[in-house]
Amino acid sequence: MKIGIPRALSYYSYFPFLYGFFTDLGIEIILSDPTTKKTMTDGSALVVPETCLPVKVYVGHILNLLDKGIDKIFVPSIQSIAPKIYNCSKIRGLPDLIRNVVKRDFTIIEATLDKSEKNQGLYSFLQESVKPLGITDFDRIKEASKKGWKVYNNFHIMMNSGIGYKKALKYAMENKVIISNTNKIYPVSIALIAHGYNLYDDRISMKIFDKLENLDVKAYTAEQLTHEQMSEGLNAMNSRLYWANEYEITGAAAHYIQDRTIDGVITINAFGCGPDSLMLERISRYARKLNKPILNLSIDEQTGEAGFITRIEAFVDMLYRKKRSGILNKINIKRSEKYTDIEIKNILRH
Repeated sequence: MKIGIPRALSYYSYFPFLYGFFTDLGIEIILSDPTTKKTMTDGSALVVPETCLPVKVYVGHILNLLDKGIDKIFVPSIQSIAPKIYNCSKIRGLPDLIRNVVKRDFTIIEATLDKSEKNQGLYSFLQESVKPLGITDFDRIKEASKKGWKVYNNFHIMMNSGIGYKKALKYAMENKVIISNTNKIYPVSIALIAHGYNLYDDRISMKIFDKLENLDVKAYTAEQLTHEQMSEGLNAMNSRLYWANEYEITGAAAHYIQDRTIDGVITINAFGCGPDSLMLERISRYARKLNKPILNLSIDEQTGEAGFITRIEAFVDMLYRKKRSGILNKINIKRSEKYTDIEIKNILRH
């Protein structure tokens, strides 16, 4: 038995669980290829221009799986992740969108998760996920979910310790738990705030983690926070929980804005995303209130890498200058003394 899973949208949140669950049932998972320019172009050609970039990319991944000969593709409808906590309309209606724009012969496995409704919880969702593959034994499904949670929990333990997304996923799929214990000290620390599908897709984020590493910057994400820390962040902003991922966006941003060890915040959002536009406005106001530098990056399929990099480099340079100024004033170094970039980094490290 084979099932195709697009490497987009909910993949970045739920794939560790789905991998453990499906493989425990003997189902082979076929992933679409990593996002490329062709993925974006193919997906964009089938939807209206106002559609956000992540959905365009998702459509492109569906086409990629079809080109691989996969005729059963998992397209979940994640309506609500908790009572009265909702996803945006495009993610909620994803199966209908795919059915209407992709005019090719294949089976859409459209399981629905809606915790705001009765009888549409996790086990109902899992039953719908495997019923088209001929698996109906509830006890067996429930047992397989335990393997899913094991892989999922191991993945998040490693992410929380600071291991990168790809390595954490690889180790979790191999039933390993490796804890990061790097002792490297970075002169500047930045919090990256974004949905997983905008942050961990190398084509969409333009490998922002690598770019920050090359600039000698330590990057922090929501995955390195506990649920309690994100909840406290939401409370600090007096924000009511409504949107799915609001813990990871608003809660994480508020926590890092308050954290004095974090020098600045970078947000990445898809142009035209309704929920993000509301959350990021509140985040920006809160950052200004606490005098925390913030850079908001909006992306679509036309975003050029050169401009993207230039804005990041300028923001990081500003943080270096701000931190250098504070340290030079603190240790009372004469203004006439000059330092090379290497000397400045050494001062910041100590």
